[in-house]
Amino acid sequence: MKRLRLYLDTSVINFLFADDAPEKRDITRRFFTECVQFKVYDVFISSLVVDEINRTRDEERRGQLLAAIRQHCLSELPLEPWTEIEQLAAEYCRLKIVPPRKEDDALHVAIATVHQVDVVLSWNFDHLANVNKERQFLVANESLGYFYPLRIVTPMEVMGYERPH
Repeated sequence: MKRLRLYLDTSVINFLFADDAPEKRDITRRFFTECVQFKVYDVFISSLVVDEINRTRDEERRGQLLAAIRQHCLSELPLEPWTEIEQLAAEYCRLKIVPPRKEDDALHVAIATVHQVDVVLSWNFDHLANVNKERQFLVANESLGYFYPLRIVTPMEVMGYERPH
């Protein structure tokens, strides 16, 4: 059985250090310790995640986030084919699945869709990780010829597994 391919949006990296949300922080840290470290899944980010982190105003926090990416050896999915990814994200915004001002959220899903990732992990309940948004993305994808099933969930929802021995 093939391992699931997971795409982490920027919120997942951010919650490694979210002392103001200790429950989500602890779940995220457990996900990294139990799943990423033991390579239970094939885990990816994109350069979009790095770009969003580089926009972090707090220099110390920015350094922590970038160090976490390096420490966990997170592989980047390419932003190719860019035109296809960009058009798909624009369609998500046009359909009002994601507000145009939150285009990066649409881009995360488009990247995962084009690269046939199994699961997008996010703590963004408003625009990504909720059953209504997931369904809207699936309907849009199918209408555009993308039939690979994509789930959008929180890190908590992928932690029920058997650890390899």
